[in-house]
Amino acid sequence: MSFYFDCRFIRVDHHDGISRFSSELFSAISKKVTVTAIISDLEQLRELPQGTEYLVVNDPKNPWLELWLPRKLNRQGARIVFSPMQTMGSFGKKYNLILTLHDLIYYKHRKPPGSLSLPIRLVWRLFHLSFSPVRILLNRANAVVTISETTKGLIEANQLTRKPVHVVYNASSMPTVNQANSASRTKNLVYMGSYMPYKNVETLVRAMEMLPEYTLTLCSKVEPKRKAQLLSQSTPASRSRIRFLNGASETEYLAILDESYALVTASKDEGFGIPVVEAMSRSLPVVVADIPIFREVAATAGIFFNPTSPAEFAAAVKSLEGQQAWQLASQMVLERSRSFDWKESADKLIVAIEGITS
Repeated sequence: MSFYFDCRFIRVDHHDGISRFSSELFSAISKKVTVTAIISDLEQLRELPQGTEYLVVNDPKNPWLELWLPRKLNRQGARIVFSPMQTMGSFGKKYNLILTLHDLIYYKHRKPPGSLSLPIRLVWRLFHLSFSPVRILLNRANAVVTISETTKGLIEANQLTRKPVHVVYNASSMPTVNQANSASRTKNLVYMGSYMPYKNVETLVRAMEMLPEYTLTLCSKVEPKRKAQLLSQSTPASRSRIRFLNGASETEYLAILDESYALVTASKDEGFGIPVVEAMSRSLPVVVADIPIFREVAATAGIFFNPTSPAEFAAAVKSLEGQQAWQLASQMVLERSRSFDWKESADKLIVAIEGITS
């Protein structure tokens, strides 16, 4: 099997969701089958196993060069190609192609990431105006991967593809640790994620007035204007207990998880929720919005609340109070975290490959 894995979405500055998914899944599957990495920057090899075979091609952000990618892969003798995105060029391909649609978030929330250039942001908005472009792309593949049963259900409900859809879960790259008996926990609540409107960080900020013994640490980078907007939702008394780190290294983030009381999120929509899985792998209880994807990821181990209600969020946090309640929640999330494992995800991808080659 001549298997090529598209690693061009691995970021060389810091990981985002697709970058982490690419590097971790590649590393796991490379232990099971012979695979060649498709890269656009030699720096991407730093995130892959040493000695990885690779092919350098165009940057995926260039749609015109992407049109010529299948010809290059045909010349290489590719038989199976997997991409962690749905936008890979496919016209004229002579190989079996598996594309990935992580979620449908940006069809409801069309504002593109601010890190993208203006031309890319314009194309992004146009692409997400209807499902027609993604239907065309997915139906040119031989199979489709997504990262949750929740998204698979949405793909099927919206009839986005006629091809088989396989679920290949995300997982945590952090070591799994049982810290249910740790005595060093603070009353800190930790949030990791963006500050886009649908993330609904306002609910967390407003609730701090009802949680006078707690602090809230927001780890991600934040623009000054957005920070000011969020702080305007707090009272003077609670404002001093809200801390914006404006970015944290992986080492810093791990230390914060290991000293905190719970990971929290009031997001009204989500593609998966990697921070939730990461927190669970460190035996940190998760207090999360009651939405379908979090019900799938956290299952019975999560503590859920109505994301529109700061009072419900505060009550959910307080339900952890007492050593026995917190330790039980800690043990439950640790056990749930074992459902997300890169080795198992690699096995699921191999099943998808076998389904189109048998």
